[in-house]
Amino acid sequence: MSILAECVSPGKAPHRFCVGFLMGMVVASLIAAPLIMNGDNYYRYRTEPVSHVGGVSRMAMQEESTERSAELWSERSVLDREPQDIRDPASDLDTADRHLHRDDNTVAQRLTEEVRVLVWVMTSPQTLQSRAKMIRDTWGKRTNKILFFSSKSDPDLPAIGLNVTEGRTHLMEKTNRAFRYIYDNHMDDADWFMKVDDDTYVIMENLRYLLSGENSSEPLFLGHHFHLRYRSRGAGTMKYLHYQSGGAGYVISKEALRRFGEKGRDEKLCRQTHGAEDIGFGQCMINLGVRISNSTDVLGRSRFHCFPPGHFTGGRYPSWYHAYDANGARKGVQSMSDYAVTFHYIRPSEMQTLDYLIYHLRPYGVLHALQNLNREHNTTSLPAGHSEVFAQP
Repeated sequence: MSILAECVSPGKAPHRFCVGFLMGMVVASLIAAPLIMNGDNYYRYRTEPVSHVGGVSRMAMQEESTERSAELWSERSVLDREPQDIRDPASDLDTADRHLHRDDNTVAQRLTEEVRVLVWVMTSPQTLQSRAKMIRDTWGKRTNKILFFSSKSDPDLPAIGLNVTEGRTHLMEKTNRAFRYIYDNHMDDADWFMKVDDDTYVIMENLRYLLSGENSSEPLFLGHHFHLRYRSRGAGTMKYLHYQSGGAGYVISKEALRRFGEKGRDEKLCRQTHGAEDIGFGQCMINLGVRISNSTDVLGRSRFHCFPPGHFTGGRYPSWYHAYDANGARKGVQSMSDYAVTFHYIRPSEMQTLDYLIYHLRPYGVLHALQNLNREHNTTSLPAGHSEVFAQP
């Protein structure tokens, strides 16, 4: 500061050193200004608040563009994004897998035959060519049977039209119609029936391993277990409303589907339209006597995930998640099972990345032994009407 004061003192002719010093400060400020601005933008992006309204997450997505900064975006529920806002070049990618593998997949192939899983994907006309197509060309190839349900039929994918208005408020009706279609037309094609969104990635081998320890003849319901705390009428005691996260994907047994097909139209048992889809379907299952299964592994680690992997490794959760996650919102690499099943909010190009990381990338010289991570007793009964607090076994 003494140099600056000397150079700007009144009555003194500017020395060449002073001129150079002042010009250097001007240039430095011009360079530093955009970096400081971008750093501030990044900080605001990392701390973007997340709201949870009416049991449905709304994760804010914000795109900021300046002359000197790249596009910034944060996670937000795909149900809150307008389809025209979704820009992903994945539709131009070559999804063919021509790599040479020498892995022994005998066990996985055996489970493919023994544990038959039908997966249905909730999609829309606006996302058929991006998300739905990428699912078909990546993890969808490993299913026993996969069906795509949209508001309109599409023979190219193909997609089954349900004649339901698109939008968040119609997801309950869309889910009910899809499960009724499967009950009427594909009841005998599988033993387990899974619903996923078109931005969910599924590791089918790990799903079959989890289900191999369950009995599809029992009324079971598996997924990322959420519980919503509420105050009951009259007594005013605090209770929990139980369901499985819709974004993480959930699975029902053949017996559960049978009960839904026979009694799911009863409005006293199952909500038919409107409201949060995952909460509504979860309460339908409980009212039909279907039991929520503990889907964590024997070490208590999660297998179904309503966020991308990085959220769990870094513990970057919105505030509502700590209250809703029935497993305690654990974080870090040690919180996720080695046999994870699903991840949500996965963009189409990221699905190919996960395909590569899971099925191609290998540390040379390391042979992976099979682990016994299934629980011996996975299920815990919830009384009809969800009137008791659920305790994790």
